[in-house]
Amino acid sequence: MTPESPYPAGTSTDPVPPPGCPAHDRGPGGLQRLYGADADHLGELYERLREEHGSVAPVLLHDDVPIWAVLGLTENLQMVRTPAVFTRDSRVWTPLREGMVKPDHPLMPHIAWQPICSHAEGDEHLRLRAAVQGAMTTIDHRSIRRLIGRYTQLLVNEFCEQGRAELVSQYSEHLPMAVMCELLGMPEEYNDRITEAARDALKGTETAIASNEYVMGCLTRLTARRRARSEDDFTSHLVNHPAGLNDDEVAQHLRVVLYAAYETTANLLANALRMVLTEPGFRAQLNGGQMTVPEAIEQSLWDEPPFSTVFAYFAKQDTELGGQRIRKGDGLLYAPAPGNVDPRVRPDLNANMQGNRSHLAFGGGPHECPGQDIGRAIADVGVDQLLTRLSDIQLDCDEDELRWRASIASRHLVELPVRFDPKPKQDVTLMPSPALVPPQRTDRLPGTMTGPAPAAPQPVAPRPEPVAPAAPEPAPGPQGIWPRLRRWWLGR
Repeated sequence: MTPESPYPAGTSTDPVPPPGCPAHDRGPGGLQRLYGADADHLGELYERLREEHGSVAPVLLHDDVPIWAVLGLTENLQMVRTPAVFTRDSRVWTPLREGMVKPDHPLMPHIAWQPICSHAEGDEHLRLRAAVQGAMTTIDHRSIRRLIGRYTQLLVNEFCEQGRAELVSQYSEHLPMAVMCELLGMPEEYNDRITEAARDALKGTETAIASNEYVMGCLTRLTARRRARSEDDFTSHLVNHPAGLNDDEVAQHLRVVLYAAYETTANLLANALRMVLTEPGFRAQLNGGQMTVPEAIEQSLWDEPPFSTVFAYFAKQDTELGGQRIRKGDGLLYAPAPGNVDPRVRPDLNANMQGNRSHLAFGGGPHECPGQDIGRAIADVGVDQLLTRLSDIQLDCDEDELRWRASIASRHLVELPVRFDPKPKQDVTLMPSPALVPPQRTDRLPGTMTGPAPAAPQPVAPRPEPVAPAAPEPAPGPQGIWPRLRRWWLGR
């Protein structure tokens, strides 16, 4: 007999567990909360839930709103690949329809139905997704890798002379946002505020709604500008696609693309760098050519997926999943973090998963992430070129001193302090040097070396004329890096 739906009819009368008990943070019906005391240890909580309930477990969101957490890899894939049974349209969600979810709920930016392809079905889904994919196809991936390389050079130039850096706040949080603002067509909007707002909007904090409104303001203004005057950027192609998206649809899809690309890549980049800095065998394989940076990225996507869970799928009819009875209107969390460590799929978590793309990091089914290659490119180039510029980089603290911040949506490093011998700045228009990790791919930027790392840097092929060394850059002025970058882009 399968268990009943977790939705409580009233408040539980069970006795309150003593402080320190694993059940202490349980709510109505004895269900485990995914917020509060256990929020910083969700990985451990998911494993307890797996032991107690199996691959699908009843849990509570903020304000004790009930939902299912899908913990098994197979069950997650079954859910996302069965659109006849499960939908992304939250308007069918029972707690929302019954008023349990208030307008100021911290997860409302994710809960509320929006006119976006990931919430649509049937012909409407095909229309909206075709517009997003069509705009994606206009992005030249060789050009984007050059763009990523330039921003990488600029960011590293800001701290390379100091011999120390904090890679989360100075690098991994900024590189994806800088690249995405450029791709969307709003480089002038890139600053610390939009970076912080995008991350905050995804955390489910008390300020998430205000942060989301700030980002939407930027994207709404961008949509209006491109409706009035098109340029060669993602937003213009989305506006002008034959699918005929209106301004609200365009702005909402820009938000989805920006959030997904930013949060995914910021976490992925930080996690990959942490693995390189803390696992000697991992770095040795990179230096020795036994592993490529893209393979290292896939390993990171297995071990630390950028999104722990994705809100959410909803049952369109009574069904069964993972041995649990799911009723029409029930909500289910798509959960890459526990799914990727499903013991039925990965009995040995130390097993090499390099190059294996069957993880859950980018979703699946009709709503699989259409921009995952952009995220991979940012992480690939970001890791590769940082290691090239700072070949002697080392962690500047004990590994057990690293701190994490977790929410329902994601788990990310708070800081990643590093040290290295001070290095001079480099011309952002040139490839970084010296090389540390020998590239193994054929789609590198022009001028990248291939093959085993030589004892000393050598050019790939002799050039007809020597290249004059770049003039040293002046010391940073009070205006900061991003005004200088804008002048460089404009050729001033």
